[in-house]
Amino acid sequence: MRIDDAAALLAGPAEADSLLLLLHGRGADEHDLLPLADALRLPDRVVALRGPVAWDGGRAWAQRTADEDGGAGLDEAATAVLEWLDRAPAATQGIRRVRILGFSQGGALALQLLRMAPDRFAAVVLLSGFIAAGDGRRDEELARLRPPVLWGRGAIDPVIPARAIELTREWLERHTTLDERVYPLLGHGVAEAELADVAAFLRN
Repeated sequence: MRIDDAAALLAGPAEADSLLLLLHGRGADEHDLLPLADALRLPDRVVALRGPVAWDGGRAWAQRTADEDGGAGLDEAATAVLEWLDRAPAATQGIRRVRILGFSQGGALALQLLRMAPDRFAAVVLLSGFIAAGDGRRDEELARLRPPVLWGRGAIDPVIPARAIELTREWLERHTTLDERVYPLLGHGVAEAELADVAAFLRN
């Protein structure tokens, strides 16, 4: 599995020393979260990657859900993203910190990246996302570092099961510095109030 270098979308100031990595949800593509990043008005360099798996007219990070394949698909995707960061000087030159914003399956991938390389990412924004099964060999190290994670989700999300939400909260509380926000009228999407919370979180 390999990230398509030519499909990576780079935005923001070239002189920025902070990189925001955007990971779209299943069925979307690299264009999906760029308007959200624009709305945040951050001084970061921004890069949006394309999921390597074709899925329902869009792209995905893994063909199956993490429960179906034991997390192997997301492990492969996380390895591919880490390899891309190692070979992408146009995106990473001069960068002193990397933060991740992931939506839905992209959020699950963001957490898997944090698990596989806990010393590499400064913070994660998890939007309508969840923890998946996968390589957790560095979870103990992650629990010592406790990086900040903003977890925003809708109270009436019809996609993420209640059990997945419970497991995600338990895992985040044990391994990260969690800021959980629940939006009463939001389903599986992003709310305007949520964007304001994300912007405030990332400006710290």
